[in-house]
Amino acid sequence: MAAPRKDNVKELIINATEQLLETQKLSEITFAQIAASAGISKGTLYYHYKNKNDILFDITDKYLKQQWDDLIAWTENPEKDTSLHRLVQYVLERDVSNVGMRLHFFYDAMLGNEEVRSKLMQRYFDFANLISKKISERNEKLPAEYITWLILLVSDGLFIHKTLQNENLDVDLFIKQSGQFAKQLISST
Repeated sequence: MAAPRKDNVKELIINATEQLLETQKLSEITFAQIAASAGISKGTLYYHYKNKNDILFDITDKYLKQQWDDLIAWTENPEKDTSLHRLVQYVLERDVSNVGMRLHFFYDAMLGNEEVRSKLMQRYFDFANLISKKISERNEKLPAEYITWLILLVSDGLFIHKTLQNENLDVDLFIKQSGQFAKQLISST
C-alpha cells in the first residue's frame, strides 16, 4: 500500500529547512537531512526542488511577501499614524525583526553565489521602489530614493549588530530614536 499523499509538500520542505537553518549554514545541510526532517523521500524533495538555492529563494520569498503585504496594509490603514517618521520606524522595526533567514541569503551572496546575489539585488530593488513610493506619498520635499536607501542600509547594519548581540547598541532604542530624528528632520523642512 502506498503512503498517504501529502498535499503540502513544499510547505513541509520549507518548514524543515527553516528548522535546520536555525543551527546550520545552508551549505552544511544535505538534501537527505531536509527530506528526513520533512518526513518525505529524497526523490520527492528533488521533484519539488532541484537545488538548495531554490529552497532558500522560496523561504526568502515567503518572508518578503509577508513583509511587503504588511507594509502595504499598514500604510493603507486609515486608523494608523503612517506619517513619514512612523514609516521610517516601521520599516526598521520589521526589517530588524526578521533576521534569521536574511543572514543565510546574505552569507551565500557574499561568498560568491551569483544566483543568490542576483536574486537578492532584485528583491532590494523591488522593496526599495515600494518604500520610495510610500515616502513620496508622505513628503514631496525630501529625496525619497535617498531616504529609502538610508533606511535599508541602516536596517542591514542593525540586523547585523542584533545578530552579533552587540551589547553596546540598544537596537530597539536606536530604531525609536531614528523615528524621532526623522520627525525632527521633516518638521525642519
